[in-house]
Amino acid sequence: MDRRPVTTVIFSGFFLFGMLFILWGVLLPEMATDLAMSETVSGALFLLFSLGMMLGAIFGGKYVTKFDFLYLLAWLCAIDAILIFIMSLMTTWQGLLFMVFVVGVVSSAVITIGHTLIAQLYVEKRFAMMGIMDFMFSLGTFAASFYVTLVYWVWHEWQKPLQLLTFMLLCLSAYIFMIASRNKKLTAGQPKAPKTSLKYIEMLKQPVFMLLCLVSFGYGAVEFGNANWFVSYAKDGGYDGEQARNLLACFTAGMTLSRLVFAWFLRYFSVNRLMTILVTLMLAGALGIKLAEGTFAIGAFNFLLGFGLGGLFPLVLSAAMNVDAGKGPVLSGISMIGNALGVQIASFTTGFWANISGLQTAFWIIPIAGMWLWTMTWFYSRQIKARA
Repeated sequence: MDRRPVTTVIFSGFFLFGMLFILWGVLLPEMATDLAMSETVSGALFLLFSLGMMLGAIFGGKYVTKFDFLYLLAWLCAIDAILIFIMSLMTTWQGLLFMVFVVGVVSSAVITIGHTLIAQLYVEKRFAMMGIMDFMFSLGTFAASFYVTLVYWVWHEWQKPLQLLTFMLLCLSAYIFMIASRNKKLTAGQPKAPKTSLKYIEMLKQPVFMLLCLVSFGYGAVEFGNANWFVSYAKDGGYDGEQARNLLACFTAGMTLSRLVFAWFLRYFSVNRLMTILVTLMLAGALGIKLAEGTFAIGAFNFLLGFGLGGLFPLVLSAAMNVDAGKGPVLSGISMIGNALGVQIASFTTGFWANISGLQTAFWIIPIAGMWLWTMTWFYSRQIKARA
């Protein structure tokens, strides 16, 4: 398999899916107004998207090895594009929630394939390439706020950013089909590896992989809890829409930078030590956002939160794949399942609590989730150190 075009499409896809995953939070105020969504319904949107992600991760991690990765990736991108376009046409929140769930299923399978392919193609520099791949995802989340602001200058309708994203995903799908066809010709006549399904239970019986799931749970709760609710939280606190999106961009900027440079720090710190450093920065940022006052302070703590989180996920997942490289799809699936559960709990609980006590109080969910993530990461780092 030619690594360069495959790497290009995976990185491009992760950029677009980074935008997609953050768009729910960026577009939420307009969607909620247009479709008469309460805080609880808004929390259910994130719950259903992450529930779809979890289901997609379960099937993706178990069954993607039965198919040609590139053709499957092309079909999934095309299907996701169509689903997102249909979602943009919804006129009721019930229809929107259903479509968000289905988009979550398909998107999660795409992420699983991306993690597996990069881990297999770059065994000798897995930490660095996984970091760059997730850097592209973070770059997409960083660009999302500015993307929406740019589109709103022309059309102030929440549907338009989704419809333009549909077009970009269709273009990506067409290019992947071209690469898949070319790769099929190059490998014609060569023996193929047997197509098998992988088992989760056997992996989760090992403490290190159970801790991978628990770390991913906290990671999803913090990352998407903040991403999904911060714009609404900031607007509720007196900031206008553009200011709130720019403050969220500080968070995504921190994640983007962290994923770009964390592999460089591995020259000076062991894997387990770097995990502890990053998760400590994350916790400081999560507490700072809730306790700080003023635009500069909140922006700075958002950046710190993002910087602590950004490199943590590729570092944690790459370390797990180094333990058992042959189980890449399942390990990616385990991390996605834990991540999705974290998103569900944090996002829905925040919406439910906001309905009772207001969003300014409910946003404490993020620091609480940060404390969980710090604790689980510390235990996970001990397991990685023991296996080094």
